Formats: sequence, C-alpha cells, structure tokens
Amino acid sequence: MFPMFPQLTRDLRIHLAGRGRAHMRPERLRGDKAYCSRAIHGQLRGRGFLAVLPEPADQVGHRTRRGSRGGRRPGFDRVDYRGRNSGPP
Repeated sequence: MFPMFPQLTRDLRIHLAGRGRAHMRPERLRGDKAYCSRAIHGQLRGRGFLAVLPEPADQVGHRTRRGSRGGRRPGFDRVDYRGRNSGPP
C-alpha cells in the first residue's frame, strides 16, 4: 500500500471557487489503476468515499482464476472515470 495514502485522504479538502466553505468529505474519489488495491478500497469504504478506480488486468485474471473464492468485482463507473482529470463534478 502507498504509505502516504491514509494521510492524503485524512487531509483531503474540496474547495469550490467562490461557493462557500470547503467540504470535508467528497462523494467519490477518482484515481488510476495504480490505486486499485484491496487495502485502498477498504480505506475509502471506511471513510465513506465511493471509489472510482479501474481494476488492473492482472487483478482481473487473479480473481477470475480463483472462481467463486475470488470475490466480487469492485464497482466501477466508466462514465464517471472519464472525468478524473477535470476537477470536481
């Protein structure tokens, strides 16, 4: 896991230009495939964030190979993911 990720999510603030004070909790967190891990998904779930992270191909293969013991695929909104570099929704 990334050692700075817990601190990053703890200190995360959303500032909207000229629209009142900063929000403490965003609705969702968009990221790249590098952030898709069981530990990070668990942290985001614990903080109440909706994770919009694509699953890397190797993880898909591992999960598929394990069959029913591999667990469910993490939810992923392809349309929402396209806006990951555009700022707040």
